[in-house]
Amino acid sequence: MTSRGAFPGLLGRRNECLVLDDLLAGARSGRSGVLVLRGEAGIGKTELLNYVVERATGCRVVRAAGVQSEMELSHAGLHQLCAPLLSGIDDLPEPQRDALCTAFGLRGGAAPDRFLVGLATLSLLADAGGNQPLVCLIDDAQWLDRASAQSLEFVARRLLAESVVLVFAVRSPSVREPTVGESITGLPELPVTGLTESDSRKLLDSVVTGPLDHRVRSRIIAETRGNPLALLELPRGLAPVDLADGFVRPDVRPLSSQIEQGFLRRVQSLRAETQRLLFTAAAEPVGDVTLLRRAAERLGIAVDTAVEHAEASGLITFGTWVRFRHPLVRSAAYGAAGLDGRREVHRALAEATDARLDPDRRAWHLACATAGPDETVAAELERSAGRAQARGGIAAAAAFLDRAAELTPDPARRGARALAAAQAKYQAGAFDAARGLADVAELGSLDALGSAQTKLLRGQIMSASKSASAGLPLLLDAAKRLEPLDAGLARETYRDAIYAALTAGRLPKGGVLEVAKAVLSAPRPAEPRRDDLLLEGIARLTTEGYAVGTPMVLDALAAFRTEEVSGAEGLGWLPLACRLAHSTWDFESWSVLSAGLVDLARGTGALTVLPSALLLRLSNRVFAGNLADADSLVVEATAIGEATGSRFFAHYGALVVEPWKGREPETRQAIEAITQDLLLRGEGKVVTATQWAAAVLYNGLGRYEEAYVAAKRGCENPQELGLYLQSMVELVEASARLGRPEDAAGTVRTIHAMAQASGTDWALGTSARSRALVSDGETADALYREAIERLGRTEVRTELARVQLLYGEWLRRENRRADARAHLAVAHEMLRQIGAEAFAERARRELQATGAKVRKRAAATHEALTPQEAQIARLAGEGLTNSEIGAQLFISPHTVEWHLRKVFSKLGISSRKEIRTMRLEGEATSA
Repeated sequence: MTSRGAFPGLLGRRNECLVLDDLLAGARSGRSGVLVLRGEAGIGKTELLNYVVERATGCRVVRAAGVQSEMELSHAGLHQLCAPLLSGIDDLPEPQRDALCTAFGLRGGAAPDRFLVGLATLSLLADAGGNQPLVCLIDDAQWLDRASAQSLEFVARRLLAESVVLVFAVRSPSVREPTVGESITGLPELPVTGLTESDSRKLLDSVVTGPLDHRVRSRIIAETRGNPLALLELPRGLAPVDLADGFVRPDVRPLSSQIEQGFLRRVQSLRAETQRLLFTAAAEPVGDVTLLRRAAERLGIAVDTAVEHAEASGLITFGTWVRFRHPLVRSAAYGAAGLDGRREVHRALAEATDARLDPDRRAWHLACATAGPDETVAAELERSAGRAQARGGIAAAAAFLDRAAELTPDPARRGARALAAAQAKYQAGAFDAARGLADVAELGSLDALGSAQTKLLRGQIMSASKSASAGLPLLLDAAKRLEPLDAGLARETYRDAIYAALTAGRLPKGGVLEVAKAVLSAPRPAEPRRDDLLLEGIARLTTEGYAVGTPMVLDALAAFRTEEVSGAEGLGWLPLACRLAHSTWDFESWSVLSAGLVDLARGTGALTVLPSALLLRLSNRVFAGNLADADSLVVEATAIGEATGSRFFAHYGALVVEPWKGREPETRQAIEAITQDLLLRGEGKVVTATQWAAAVLYNGLGRYEEAYVAAKRGCENPQELGLYLQSMVELVEASARLGRPEDAAGTVRTIHAMAQASGTDWALGTSARSRALVSDGETADALYREAIERLGRTEVRTELARVQLLYGEWLRRENRRADARAHLAVAHEMLRQIGAEAFAERARRELQATGAKVRKRAAATHEALTPQEAQIARLAGEGLTNSEIGAQLFISPHTVEWHLRKVFSKLGISSRKEIRTMRLEGEATSA
């Protein structure tokens, strides 16, 4: 297929080769590149990868290939790619090193988070590309195991300035294989299509040595649609007379089937012993020559003779590794073996595999060799599932357990294994498969605990795949069933049900009230712990009133805040604790616990919890008046979202932060993105959060009618607490500014009653502010002063600045200009430092109305930093290393260095030390 004429590339692939050459040139100049070559089987993707190898002078090349029969072995493809680079694994940060070693089975340990494995892979590849450009080629990526595909997609999305090239070759879906190639998506692609008619004729003529009827030539070219492998292989299946005279019936099968049938005929034309060697090689996915020889000898094959004949056929090569000419050769050989033949070679491979060195591959071969129920093999698969789960290979564990359930003779044990497989499928995100296995589990003889766990699983699946409201009834039912069977699991399930109910908000029936009643009807522990108090507190708050439940919640929060929290307890309970701290106006607990949750999620690599932790923390930082920190957390949450393919984190972060800046287009965009998210439709929290955001925006902009309408809608779901409380605060301000304080009278009474129950300075200060807005004369004056005094004792700087603004506005209307000027000046400076631009502008206008001259903020003399650059600059200024910054933002240290160079250039500085002396845009200072 090569042509060494004017263009030194592949026949008919000039454009493709130019793109690949550009990737290599970029790597040599310090730029990373990613490309997915996508096309049908035989179209020439592998030849393009070989072209890259030929052109990669001065680069280090590592290769891997997906194998269909190895898709259930977690991290197999990733291990294959990284194996030549593992000498650098000890240079990785400890959490990353441990995650990768555990994933590859190099050491034991807790199951690593898949994103931590991805980050470790990114660091390993970036380090390898530090001294010499690194080229990573992954052929047949559609057959990568799930864990490997996820890690490599993560890496591909984070590459920027590492001198690393990542090229995937992926087969396009077809009628025969409609789901092929679905895993590698969302990356830059280069479609590999058929050759032109002219190039097809050249290639066909290069392999047909005898006479070729022009009609046959035209038919072959038309039917192969420029597919190079088809052009090379299909003529082999035609007799010379057919080629010369054209008397041959057309083949209506798909082209890939025709090519595979051609390979099948070639396999079947070989001697029986050589065929059996190919059958065995097709069943052994790694290409281990030594293992293949041992298995072949067990089958009584004269290995050397069979190898000689197999290589002479051109279908396979035996070198350091066994390699088929094309994946279709492997599938043709495997299919040609027949069911009994496949079982025979799998058994030989199982017997030839060292049970100590590779027990999981041996178990899988045994499973493939087993025709009916076999408890011994099922138990081996179950143990393999445990090892896979410990390496973070949830998908592999699910596959092992699924097959174990099929082979289990005892109905009760089969049901338990099917349930375990369903749980693993759920954790892997394969929700449909999890539902199917849950059905299988229920057909078995599950005990009461197993039945309750199945119900719990169905609730978790519905919550994850549809919505919190969809999963809530199942979670509640499961919690009730678990009460007499496993009190700890029941408590955790009630916790998850409460959280789901708070998220779902107002429902046609049931909801948080139903869950709360169920919690209170459950047996109360003799010695309640802090998690019991938290759960009972929110339940009593919901059923008996805010004043009854809040003290119990506050006691539980104090215990969480002041006592040590284990990793598992923290990850499970702190999200709810943070949410309830906000809802009970306990800012100290909210601050301490949200910071602890973020640190815990980062430190343990619990990246499934970290996004929620970041959102809880950034909300806290907004109320603390630290929009710079909040922006940094938004960048980090967005980085996780980009790694997982989710935009929700970025949108929700913007929803919380942008209204305070007075940026209407950005706020509206975030509101629209969240309200249009199909997965969030029907959730009451969506209405509350988006309308609160709109109310904050419009109160800041002085558009009080719009603020009133939005805040009114934000107050529709009181059972959600949290932002419902804040919507009440916005409603009072909008009503007062519209001259309709009577519209907010009931809301003010509600806020005051809640504040009395809470007793915190944040709550009492907010109550005083709200009452001041609907009061007159000395009463209003005293309440404003009380609000300032109480909020001044807290860290809620945003609210303190706003009450200074409100008091200054009131004083100006009372014609107390000097007093007004003092409070408005404080408000203006605080709001300006916070970055609350619209509220600061309100304060500036009011100051001018008092006759004061307001100094304009000096324009920045340096080019503005992007949000990510600003966060990297802040972290560097705090003394974090490039590796530490990269770990936090899911980028490589090389990319951190690249961003810092841009920061230095924009700020006109030359060292990290100078960053500490600069006030970055949006950074708050103490008031």
